[in-house]
Amino acid sequence: MPSNHLPLLLAAYQYKFGRDVEAMAQHLIDDIAVGWDELGTDLLDDAPPTLVATLTGGEHWPSRTLDHLITPDGSPPVRMTVTDTTASDLGIPWGYILHPQGIEVISMAHTGTGPLVAWDTDPSTPFSDHPAHWPPPITTRRTPTTSRTARPPRPAAGAAPTGPRTAARR
Repeated sequence: MPSNHLPLLLAAYQYKFGRDVEAMAQHLIDDIAVGWDELGTDLLDDAPPTLVATLTGGEHWPSRTLDHLITPDGSPPVRMTVTDTTASDLGIPWGYILHPQGIEVISMAHTGTGPLVAWDTDPSTPFSDHPAHWPPPITTRRTPTTSRTARPPRPAAGAAPTGPRTAARR
């Protein structure tokens, strides 16, 4: 849910990855074999302790990948590709795309483009799971990006469901 993932991803970009979206994408997307089971507080490395406490309620838990999966036929698990067509069948309510200027948040209930949250947004901003309730500086992108860069934008971690969280664990 955006109320859980956005603060964590914004803080990770600003502190752990030193505002380097490519380093963040490398860690969250390229360096994993299948996907993420849970994004943990290790993404808050180098963040100020007060911000970590605000985002986690003082709890700490590790990020976990989906490397423990066993397929019905015993074959190695493969990376899941999520598209507008497959998202509802997979039970994935939200998707995140890393862009140079910010993170796009897509509700799978409303396919297409989603609000673009600027990377310099304060991670302690209270986010609702309803984008209409989000405070500025969030803007809505009306059309998909068609320009190509050295690498196209990639979906970020958190696209897979991570299960319910307690109020303290964002």
